[in-house]
Amino acid sequence: MLPDAMLPTATATATTTATTGVEPAPLASLPMTSTLVLLRHGQSTWNAENLFTGWWDADLSDKGRAEASAAGALLAEAGIAPDVVHTSLQTRAIRTANLALDEMGMLWVPVKRHWRLNERHYGDLTGCNKAEATAQFGEDQVKVWRRSYDTPPPAISADNPHNPNDDPRYRHIPGDVLPQAECLADVVARMLPYFFDAIVPDLAHGATVLVAAHGNSLRALVKHLDQIADDDIAELDIPTGVPLVFELNDDARPAEAKPALARALGDPEAVRAAAEAVAKQATAGA
Repeated sequence: MLPDAMLPTATATATTTATTGVEPAPLASLPMTSTLVLLRHGQSTWNAENLFTGWWDADLSDKGRAEASAAGALLAEAGIAPDVVHTSLQTRAIRTANLALDEMGMLWVPVKRHWRLNERHYGDLTGCNKAEATAQFGEDQVKVWRRSYDTPPPAISADNPHNPNDDPRYRHIPGDVLPQAECLADVVARMLPYFFDAIVPDLAHGATVLVAAHGNSLRALVKHLDQIADDDIAELDIPTGVPLVFELNDDARPAEAKPALARALGDPEAVRAAAEAVAKQATAGA
């Protein structure tokens, strides 16, 4: 895992991007093209129970383990062999990467981990059932909390039994940096420094890079790559266990403009249905 001390330059520039729209230059020139694969972790146990998970360390469900292995099979079938893997510090992303690599016979591939790739921190919604929250607060309010770009949910309370902030894996994060709740804009601001300082250099060395992370940290990265407007990113749903393959130019931008799900490996109809299932998670009875 790269310590934050190794992220000084892009931390400032990427935060500037998120707040002012000023685009920092990549830290190194990429080869003519490079391959970046984004993989949302397989279904977690809390996904299966329709709970707001965020930074809580839920593991994969049996379905999620199968999805992760299937993602590895899709990558192998497509002839995509990662040279390096980046994950969050959360078990569901780590295990997804391991299962995908195992399916490919590539468990030896080096892996880098960082909290900046973690899922969005859902604050005091952590542990709440999404359908029950919709019934309690109303569909419109929950949609704002889940999908608005710049409105975070209520901050995590000290007495929330699922407060993840005291987890020892986060003890190195300064108190004024450790999230209490995040909107997607917050995730963009804390994720982009890692992208510029850790992932882009790997791409610049000609590596095929696999990022195994989470719905919102990957939405934040796709927003940056595809330059999706703040108001439009709410409509992007990334299904679990589906690899998205980006061919990038030497400016670390996609070589071809197309919708994110058009980059998915696997059956297009199955991918579309999986994305729609994600979108419906907040509805009563979902």
